[in-house]
Amino acid sequence: MNAWLSKAAALLALVIGAMAVFAGGKVLLGQLPDYYVISWLPVYNFTLGLISALVTALLIWRSHRYALPAALATLISHSAVMALLLTAYRDVVAPDSLVAMTLRISVWAVISVLLWVQAHGGKARLLARGL
Repeated sequence: MNAWLSKAAALLALVIGAMAVFAGGKVLLGQLPDYYVISWLPVYNFTLGLISALVTALLIWRSHRYALPAALATLISHSAVMALLLTAYRDVVAPDSLVAMTLRISVWAVISVLLWVQAHGGKARLLARGL
């Protein structure tokens, strides 16, 4: 098992979670950007950022059996919110919010792949060889 994969994934989770806490926290503390803010989005970003940085990153660091499910749940949550932003809020969502959510989805996809490779390393190598 490659322990460095889980450490790298945990650090990514910590950083992307901290970024969400910082971005959402600024808005929640009254430092509004110069564009329209969807009222629930900073709360979502702050809350999921805290969970990502404090819970999921720790699960990943410890290679806990719930690390991959937690990462996938985070990825699915961000993807669902992105779908909601692109459909129900497409006329009012700020481009900065879409960029931030795209970054989060991309990072959580990388984290999920790293964890999957760690969990299924031998099987993945056989599949890659076509065996």
